[in-house]
Amino acid sequence: MHFYRSIHCIKAITFDLDDTLYDNSLIVENAEAQMIKVLQKYDALQHLTLADFHAEKKAMLALDPDIYHDVIVWRIKTIISILTKAKVSPVQIPAITDEAMACFTFWRHKMHVPNATHQLLTQLATKYPLAVITNGNVEIDKIGLNDYFQFSLRGGADGRSKPFPEIFELAAQKLALPADQILHVGDNLSTDVNGAINSGFLACWINIFAKDIYHLADARCLPHIEITQLPELDNLL
Repeated sequence: MHFYRSIHCIKAITFDLDDTLYDNSLIVENAEAQMIKVLQKYDALQHLTLADFHAEKKAMLALDPDIYHDVIVWRIKTIISILTKAKVSPVQIPAITDEAMACFTFWRHKMHVPNATHQLLTQLATKYPLAVITNGNVEIDKIGLNDYFQFSLRGGADGRSKPFPEIFELAAQKLALPADQILHVGDNLSTDVNGAINSGFLACWINIFAKDIYHLADARCLPHIEITQLPELDNLL
């Protein structure tokens, strides 16, 4: 654990999810691949590729730049657009969209949460109120983490996504604490570290690739704490 800034008081901790509490590598890629297989079952989409899906997703973003704040809405609208352009019957579109999203959601939650994460959260929860602030679509009750957290906030549903301040401000309100007494833990220098610092939170960067922060282009400010693996947070106990 490395300290870049002094910390006077921590009274609560918020966590990012993906690549912070578990390894998220290839999870989304596999979920999307399974979703494409579902869509390919339909004659009008039998030649649909993942590249086609991503191209349409990019086109949706160009039409509505704010859509990226809610990854669930973005994905649903992308599927609907693909189905519409493929001239699928409007009557079928809702059912096919629901089927594709159900498949994606099932595989999206097929990650392994390490025992070390469970052990750490169990210990931290005895001393601090814990909460989640995520830009993704993982539901903590589906991955066995619900019992540790007082609440989970998601970009889009609960305000603009990190690094925008609304979602951090809402977390502080729900915790009933000043922002400068809340430590946010995450792996992303832009959304987690910069977002937390600019919102008045304390920031802990989990440097999962052991890179030098002084040589990273997306580093805009220093976190209060840097760790390379989550269990290092037991120093806060």
